[in-house]
Amino acid sequence: MTGTNSSRRSFLLKSMAAGLGLSTLGQLPLAAFAKKSNMKLGLVTYQWGKDWDLPTLIANCEKSGLLGVELRTEHAHGVETSLSSRQRREVKNRFADSPVTCLGYGSNFAYHYTDQDEVRQNIEGTKEYLHLCKDIGASGIKVKPNGLPEGVPKEKTIAQIAASFNEVGAYAKDLGQVVRVEVHGKLTQQLPNMKAIFEQVTEDSVKMCWNCNDEDLLPPGLEANFNSVKQWFGDTVHIRELNVGDYPYQKLMNLFNAIDYEGWMLLEARTTPADRVVAMQEQLEIFNSMTKA
Repeated sequence: MTGTNSSRRSFLLKSMAAGLGLSTLGQLPLAAFAKKSNMKLGLVTYQWGKDWDLPTLIANCEKSGLLGVELRTEHAHGVETSLSSRQRREVKNRFADSPVTCLGYGSNFAYHYTDQDEVRQNIEGTKEYLHLCKDIGASGIKVKPNGLPEGVPKEKTIAQIAASFNEVGAYAKDLGQVVRVEVHGKLTQQLPNMKAIFEQVTEDSVKMCWNCNDEDLLPPGLEANFNSVKQWFGDTVHIRELNVGDYPYQKLMNLFNAIDYEGWMLLEARTTPADRVVAMQEQLEIFNSMTKA
C-alpha cells in the first residue's frame, strides 16, 4: 500500500469512528468493516420444481423470493427445443413480465464418451439448446463432464472434454451465451481433474459452476481446492439445502464473498418438504443469514 493510500484509509477510518461516536478505532464493530454480499439465491428445478408448469414455477419463485431459475431438462415446464418460434417468444415474455430471471438451461450434455459419434451428438445438441437459451432470453446452458472412462488414459479424456468445451464455447460466444460447466461426475468432480480440464479451455465463454460435492473437502481442503479453480468461476453455483448435511456452507459463503462474487447460488434441493414454497422461503432466510455473517 502506498503512503497516499495508507493516509487516505486512516482518514476514512477516523471519520467512520467519529461518525459512530467512538473515540478509538478499536471500538469499531466488526460489522463496520464487513463486505456487503451481492450474491443472490435462485432455484434449479431439479426436484422442487420438476412438476411445476412454467406459470406455476414463475409464480412460486416470486412468492418465495428466489428470483432466478435454471430450467432442468425434461421437466414439467416443457421448455425444450421442440418449441416453435412463437412458443419461445411466449416463454421469453413470461419471464420479462415477472421479476424472475431465467438464467438458462440445465442440460445433461457431456463429452467424455469413448464413442466419438456420441461426443459429436452431445456437441451438436448443446448448440441446438444454446439457440433455445438465446430465444427465451436466457444467458447460458449448463453442461458437465461425467467421468473418466476406464481403459482410456486420463489425459486423453481430459483433452477431449476441454476440446469439446472450446467448440461449444466458441459457438456460445457468437450467440451471446455462456457455457456453465457443472463440477460433476465420478472422478471429474474432483477439483484437480476439473482444474486440469480448464487449463486446456481457451474460450472465455466457458465457466465453471461449483457444485458443493463432498469431494471439495478432500485434501488439501475446501479453501485450497476453491482457490485452485476460482479463476474460472462463472455466474452460477449449485448448492443443496443449507441446513441439511455436513457441507460447510458458511465457510463457502465466506470464500465467495471474499472474492466479491456477484452471481447466483442456485438451490438444487433434494428433500421432499410438505410445502416447497415455504421451504424455499426458509432457505432464503438461512441464505440471508449466512451472507451477512
